Amino acid sequence: MTVERRMTLNPVTIGPDASVVEASDLMKKEKVHRLPVLDKDKKLIGVITEKDILHATPSPASSLSIHEMAYLLSRLTVKKLMTKDPVTIGKDTPVEEAARIMADQDLSCLPVVEGDRLIGIVSKSDLFKILTELFGARHIGVRVTFLVDDTPGFIAKVSKVIADAGFDIIAFGTFMGTEVSNRICTLKVATDKLDEVLSLVKPLVKEIMDIRVA
Repeated sequence: MTVERRMTLNPVTIGPDASVVEASDLMKKEKVHRLPVLDKDKKLIGVITEKDILHATPSPASSLSIHEMAYLLSRLTVKKLMTKDPVTIGKDTPVEEAARIMADQDLSCLPVVEGDRLIGIVSKSDLFKILTELFGARHIGVRVTFLVDDTPGFIAKVSKVIADAGFDIIAFGTFMGTEVSNRICTLKVATDKLDEVLSLVKPLVKEIMDIRVA
């Protein structure tokens, strides 16, 4: 899946000369946590987030009055706080690549561009929604986590055993194991028959790490 299917199209934007108060008010109004910043030619030049504004806001413990703090913030412009020349991606970027970039660079969002034109934005929230789908979080079933040797054909073997028993697989994920020679897997099966799923999976794995109906 590419980010084109998951990005927020035509996101709310702001100009660099707007005050941070205007940016904050716009975020609240639109219920967003970040704003791409476009110049007069509609070219992406930065991103400003709620966190940027929070860090720039004087502490209540400061000697400034409320009116003085409000005045200072009204004079502070977006271009002074925004992250300039943000990391961007194209609409054909795989969602897992977008997630890797955000994790590696500690980013809360990635603007999606086509040439110089902003066409969308992908946030951590978008990726969390994908994660819930990948693990079938909105479906009830037997969820079993187990440790296996990292050998070819294992997923096919487990899938066949589950299918032959007449059950459907909701989700199947593999993760780094306890060492390089093994993998941790999480399988979710569309049934509430925990004991039956356990009897099918246990003979095939090194260790059952967790099993529950969820």
